[in-house]
Amino acid sequence: MQLKGRRVVVMGGSRGIGRAIALGFAREGAAVAACARGAAGLEALRGEIGSLDVPAFTAPCDLAQAEQIAAFIPAAAAALGGIDVLVNNASGFGSTDDEAGWAASFNVDMMATVRASQAALPFLEQSGAREGGAAIVNLSSISALRASARSAPYGAIKAAIDHYTGSQAKMYASRGIRVNAVAPGSIEFPGGAWEKRRLEGAPLYESIRSQIPAGRLGHPEEVADVVLFLASHRARWVTGQSIVVDGGQLIGP
Repeated sequence: MQLKGRRVVVMGGSRGIGRAIALGFAREGAAVAACARGAAGLEALRGEIGSLDVPAFTAPCDLAQAEQIAAFIPAAAAALGGIDVLVNNASGFGSTDDEAGWAASFNVDMMATVRASQAALPFLEQSGAREGGAAIVNLSSISALRASARSAPYGAIKAAIDHYTGSQAKMYASRGIRVNAVAPGSIEFPGGAWEKRRLEGAPLYESIRSQIPAGRLGHPEEVADVVLFLASHRARWVTGQSIVVDGGQLIGP
């Protein structure tokens, strides 16, 4: 992927897709900084990255809090010596159509993406001026592409993320920064919501599984691989796109 030596910041990297993204970059030889609310998960991640003999920096950060993002980004840049790639992964998973559900998705999914991108912009611009340029990858969802009675706030805000990704791509192209999004389908991982539903025997799990042509839910690493591609020089002519990674879930069995 030609990512060796790149300096990558993953917002929301302690578990699931974010953890797979952080480890994927580290395995490619990139220096990685990650934040999340869970200190224990971050500590484990830092140990795993450190074992790969690449620089690692982690720090707790509540991505619903603007001041914590504003503090984490420059700290990460100082630890890594700059920022070449920003991955906005965190989600509040707002599902209920009420004030709490909308606030959860807006404050984390939307505003954390905006705030982290703006805080990282000066560092990304420095990288964008050099050969190879800089990249932002935002995590969207296939929920952005179809209506849902189960998670109206989550889907609507992810649709806004797709729109913002295109706007960022236009705003930042002249600065050498590419911006893309990845829209995962249903992804299962230890401790995640889908694993919990499977273990509980929830009918929704089997309903979703039956919609996927491969007959299974996705793995975090399958999303991470696409994120790595979009952040790499191999995707140097790709910007303003949202790439679906769902094993065919949207098109059905």
